[in-house]
Amino acid sequence: MQEESDCLQRFPKDRVGGFAAGSREVPDGMNGINACHSHGQPEGRSLLFAVLGPFGCGYFLSYLLRNVNAVIAPDLARTFSLDASELGLLTSVYFLAFALFQPLLGVLLDRFGPRRVEGCLLLVAASGSLLFAWGGSASMLILGRGLIGMGVSACLMAGIQANTIWFPRHRLAAMNGWILSAGGIGAVFSTAPVEWMLQLVDWHVLFTFFAVAFVMTSALIFGLVPERRDTAAHATIREQFKGFGQIGRSREFWRIAPLTMISQSTVMSLQGLWAAGWMSDVGGHGRDEIANYLLVAAIAMAAGHMIMGNLASRLERAGVAPSYVVGTGIGVALLVHASLVLGYTGMQPLVWFLVGFLGTAGTVNFAILSHAFPVSMAGRAITALNLLVFVTAFLVQWGMGVVINRYPAGGGSYAPEGYAVAFGVTTVLQAIALGWFFFGMSRKGSA
Repeated sequence: MQEESDCLQRFPKDRVGGFAAGSREVPDGMNGINACHSHGQPEGRSLLFAVLGPFGCGYFLSYLLRNVNAVIAPDLARTFSLDASELGLLTSVYFLAFALFQPLLGVLLDRFGPRRVEGCLLLVAASGSLLFAWGGSASMLILGRGLIGMGVSACLMAGIQANTIWFPRHRLAAMNGWILSAGGIGAVFSTAPVEWMLQLVDWHVLFTFFAVAFVMTSALIFGLVPERRDTAAHATIREQFKGFGQIGRSREFWRIAPLTMISQSTVMSLQGLWAAGWMSDVGGHGRDEIANYLLVAAIAMAAGHMIMGNLASRLERAGVAPSYVVGTGIGVALLVHASLVLGYTGMQPLVWFLVGFLGTAGTVNFAILSHAFPVSMAGRAITALNLLVFVTAFLVQWGMGVVINRYPAGGGSYAPEGYAVAFGVTTVLQAIALGWFFFGMSRKGSA
């Protein structure tokens, strides 16, 4: 009965699809009873399997492809004669394509639902993987990488929206944490396991395997994920895009957005590319050691998503705002990032474990944001935030490459001063955003 009560709080009887009765925009056509009692739909453990399983697989692949360039970067640089700036652009175009698709993705998710949208987009990712594998030139790799970014752009957002539809509010952070942990496992597989696979096959074959995996996951989503069976009364596309204006005027959105943007983009840029460069050029580690440290960070990320999400859910039930989990985690992470700026090379397993584990704290903000808007706007709210995160990630990852490239040390390596400047800028920006986050929280009086 507790879950029913929580569900009805999210779908009040005097509102339809999260909008006041009589509103023209009713994209999901649901009321509280429809949302909480969809007859004939899976329940309990079967619902967990049908929702978390397929979307978890999709996010696993998304994160695997996001970070894999950190391991294959030496092969790409050697094959296509790329410097740090060019390598940063090639890798970060994933983020740019991902980000640019977010506004349309939010409308598609709210209009057609997570099952159909992600199932189709994974086929785009499959085509991008094949192009990346066999394109034969740097420009074709950039195009393929962009298609991969667009194709996986719904993996997390679709999972979060599905959780918002199918699970009660007090379980959202925990359910989101399970999907995010699948991404962490993908990050694990993008490190030492990829290095091991490259001893058996080259990166061309590896990306062909990725294409097959995308097709299989698309089939899994269409085969297992339930379709919501209520009658939908959709708003027009124009009216749905107008919903972004409401999101953009939200103080809560702009309290959350800056910290999420810079903290997540920094973690993505480190784990996806520049952590490996730092380990090589500052830490003096070899390729095998780098893969192992990246593996440690990825394992920590998988654990962090699970722990942070469940911790936030438990604390919220006890009356403690999830924002405290976010702020505390990122605050401690700043100290770890500062050690990288200073060139500290001791206790590297612990340092990279903390980078991965604490880097997950900012993702709790997606659950916080989903509480701040009606469920019928959930897709647009979280994709609006995701748009800003990935635009920032593109700029940060590429920008780090531009800065580092100004400090060449010869032989394809770069001076520690370049990493100190690049990492130092993001550390300062995170500290400023954290102050704004808590300032807005104190003004609001809650989180």
